[in-house]
Amino acid sequence: MTLGMKLTSLLAFASLAVTVNAAVIVPGATWTDTSGNVIQAHGGGFLKVGSTFYWHGEDKSHNSALFKAVSCYSSTDLVTWARQNDALTPIAGTMISTSNIVERPKANSEYVMWFHSDTSNYGAAEAGVATAKTPCGPFTYKSSVLPLGAQSRDMGLFQDAAQTTYLLYASDNNQNFKISKLASNYYTVASQTSVLSGSTLEAPGIIKRNGVHLYLFASHTSGWDQTPTNSLLLLWANHLMGCSRSDVPQSLSGPWSAQADIAPEPVRTYFSQNNFDMLINSNFGVYMGDRWRPSLLGSSRYMWFPLSWATGVPQLFLPIGTATIASDGSFSGGKAVGFLGHGGSITINNVQGTGQAQWVSLYYANADATWRNTTVSVNGGPSVLVDQPNTGGVHVILSVPVKLTLRSGANSITLGAGQTNYAADLDKIVVYTAT
Repeated sequence: MTLGMKLTSLLAFASLAVTVNAAVIVPGATWTDTSGNVIQAHGGGFLKVGSTFYWHGEDKSHNSALFKAVSCYSSTDLVTWARQNDALTPIAGTMISTSNIVERPKANSEYVMWFHSDTSNYGAAEAGVATAKTPCGPFTYKSSVLPLGAQSRDMGLFQDAAQTTYLLYASDNNQNFKISKLASNYYTVASQTSVLSGSTLEAPGIIKRNGVHLYLFASHTSGWDQTPTNSLLLLWANHLMGCSRSDVPQSLSGPWSAQADIAPEPVRTYFSQNNFDMLINSNFGVYMGDRWRPSLLGSSRYMWFPLSWATGVPQLFLPIGTATIASDGSFSGGKAVGFLGHGGSITINNVQGTGQAQWVSLYYANADATWRNTTVSVNGGPSVLVDQPNTGGVHVILSVPVKLTLRSGANSITLGAGQTNYAADLDKIVVYTAT
């Protein structure tokens, strides 16, 4: 099976579940490595060497923005990840000490890693560079700089077919977005390629498709905040920018087209922010994002979705697949179940199970500025607590996954029981047969 075929199967998932070789990727779920530990690789970058993928990211297990480590994981299928040695660790008295910021690490094929390097108050706004001889290193820190004398905050890398590498970064107090070419040894910034003035973009990634078309994926700047703006665009709603189309290979110098949403605007890219975008074949890619939780950074979750060019421009898509929908008239036709928790609960009967642990998606609305949660229990058994991030409005529906053990045949699922706080309003649940 080719990689493209495998990942098309892997990511053609039933609304929230991705299936391949009896393994699933569930956006928003707790994702564990081969040792059973929660994967800590936020703001990550991906590198493929031979048949193995490497994932570098921020270890936030200490629930702090300050630097702990750049982790390194390996996988042959993008589903099952094994943690390797840390790729980069703190050095006292430097810009990568435990009192500093190291974010969004990205490495190229020559094992040169660039990252957002900053002081604890985000006042330095530099780009850091480190080098290694193997994908996981450990990397040797070289320096932190202001690229071409200007600020660099949220950043990414793009390497073209000729191995030329470009730094993508938010600059000038996040007002301008810049693309700059690295020197031939990749250690320094050589020249500026493009400036998108006044674009206020961050969290960038670039895909080049069919050797011709370039797509820049980014979000608008908002720090850790996940609140909509009061204008046409939503902070944290990721956008794409593509060079004007032609049969002539497009240049990173532009011109770039206007921005366009890759998902419905109100859902804010399903409450996530871009960190990397991977092309699998000419019509299929993967959006790899983070669902940040500022108050508990180590519990931020990964939001991976398929990218499709079926309409001619990339869009996130959530195909229905083979899901079993368990709901009743209370949830459909524009109605939802409210006042759950704080004495209110609902039990959904006749939920068909397969006799094993299954993923269940809870679709809900939470118009609060803060997260809510709900208890969930099966057949009168002990309950689990499921977090429900704010959705951005009372009529904006998001979903969160929970894994429940369902017996073969009919089951009863109860939500909101035994909690003093209010849960979010419930729209429906979807039960998946993939495990």
